[in-house]
Amino acid sequence: MRPTLIAAAVLALSLAGCASLAPYGPQVRPGGQGFVEQRIEADRFRVTYNGVGAPGPVADLALRRAAELTLAQGADWFEVTQRYIDGRPDSAGGVRPSVSIGAGSGRYGGWSSSGVGVGVGLNLSGPQPTSTTLEILIGRGPRPDRRNAYDVREVLRALGG
Repeated sequence: MRPTLIAAAVLALSLAGCASLAPYGPQVRPGGQGFVEQRIEADRFRVTYNGVGAPGPVADLALRRAAELTLAQGADWFEVTQRYIDGRPDSAGGVRPSVSIGAGSGRYGGWSSSGVGVGVGLNLSGPQPTSTTLEILIGRGPRPDRRNAYDVREVLRALGG
């Protein structure tokens, strides 16, 4: 490899690593990372967590915020009634190699040629924005036996809250 190509690859890799999931907390500016919440009814809320990278960790932070909000309202459990995930599974970015093979032939002036080519490319994209929005119903007492109902204390224990 030529030195300029190596330098360009190192620069691209270092820039790709600049964007990462910010520490947990509220969103402090429009388009930034963090949680935003909105009361819909007395016992219903919408919680959104905006971040970058893979959707899984961002979804966990949305669940954590839903649990904290539920606890702050004096409730014991919440049920996710709607869930929206905006982000591709490969949103974490990074170096992803790709290989392509092509064949062709043609005439150029008085010359003809044919051959096979092999190309190797690198996708140097950094982490991409992703978000999870949860609409939750909160409640007191024993947690209902439903798939999307969560015990607040168990969620906080599991997700480090």
